[in-house]
Amino acid sequence: MRKFIFSSAMIGVLAGGWNTLQATRNGPRDWRLVMLWLGWALSAAVAVGTVIEDANKRRIEE
Repeated sequence: MRKFIFSSAMIGVLAGGWNTLQATRNGPRDWRLVMLWLGWALSAAVAVGTVIEDANKRRIEE
């Protein structure tokens, strides 16, 4: 769990999620909002995959 919390990729995803949430609350509801959420979801998936891959590499090296 610590590897996810302290990962810079995950911190970036959380910051992007906060911005996306604020845009949802305050901005117009149109197709760009859907694209914003889709982009955030893809970024989150890549960040999680990167953290898992790094953890697996460290485990193999030990």
